[in-house]
Amino acid sequence: MRTAQNIPHHQALVREAGRVRLRVRPTQQPAPGELLVATQVAGLCGTDIQMLRGLRDDPAPVIGHEGIARVVAAGAGVPDSLRPGVPIVVNPTHRSDSSFLLGHNVDGLLQERTSIPATAVRDGLVMPLEQPPDAVLGTLIEPLAAVRYALTLLDTARPRTLVVYGDGTIGQLAVRAARRWLGEGVRVLLVHHTRDGLAWSARHPVPGVELLLGGERAEAPQLGREPVAALLATPRDGTLDALESALRLDGGDLTVDMFGGLPPGAASALLPGVELAAVRAANCAGHPVPAAFTHVSTVQGRRVRLTGHRGVGNGHLAEAAAELCWDPASYRDLVTHVVGPRDAAQIMNDLSAGRRRSVAGSRLIKLAVRFVPVPPSPLETQ
Repeated sequence: MRTAQNIPHHQALVREAGRVRLRVRPTQQPAPGELLVATQVAGLCGTDIQMLRGLRDDPAPVIGHEGIARVVAAGAGVPDSLRPGVPIVVNPTHRSDSSFLLGHNVDGLLQERTSIPATAVRDGLVMPLEQPPDAVLGTLIEPLAAVRYALTLLDTARPRTLVVYGDGTIGQLAVRAARRWLGEGVRVLLVHHTRDGLAWSARHPVPGVELLLGGERAEAPQLGREPVAALLATPRDGTLDALESALRLDGGDLTVDMFGGLPPGAASALLPGVELAAVRAANCAGHPVPAAFTHVSTVQGRRVRLTGHRGVGNGHLAEAAAELCWDPASYRDLVTHVVGPRDAAQIMNDLSAGRRRSVAGSRLIKLAVRFVPVPPSPLETQ
């Protein structure tokens, strides 16, 4: 076993009894084929917040699947490219082994030390980073990779307009990356759920992006007859409403990516007989190639291409990391809060107690948690 920066105990943000507590855990050394990594910075995403609020039953006590780490110990048989000291990003979704879903059924990155099982190492889910993004932008690699996946799917329709539903991290990333990956000529609209979100976007403008407020009384945009793509960057309990709004768009050929997931059994009266969750799950971690699309008709007879995806491919992660290195200024404002683990525990508990996404009166887009070395201690922080 190869090691560096070994510590016998480490801090972890642990879910227990309905709350998040900062605990000190024993550090387990890697078995053959495994890795031990030290989190440099980890992000909190919308799915994590759903877990904190009890809307998902994912069992991992330590959540977090976004961020950058460094290898500190490698078990026997691990390739030399993952030697101690190497900066890495972990692809959180294993395409064929459901036992590995980082931060969901395997302890995630919101701790100083994280064990990466052999199945993820063996199948290439731990990626060395030749040039990590600066500062806290590492928290955006995985969500931007997911946006890259979505835009790659939508680009097959050669859209002239992109309508993004949802103004959280994914929606904000999508409108910043749209012209980079769909072409300079694409028209980009961002549909907000609340006036607070609309106000935040107005204070952080993206050149050329049109801002809209959604809802039943919202004025429908005039889109012409050229191809339209819709990206549903909503929480899973908002995806169905966003889908039905997209299906009512008055435009040309429509392609929809159901990015945000769906509750079990979700169905739309506008698409009778369509198993929406199955459509979304048809693409996973970059496979199949070419990607799967489902051609459906609405009750009004409009033809629509539906797609979606789970996870990302390693290529998407590499492209996202390169984008954040190439143009950090376009994305830096999305990391709205940067804290240490003690403050992160309080923020996570506050978020779990209500529906609002604000911290100290400021709108939360992306929370970045920095981890720094601490002297080992057997004491627990209450």
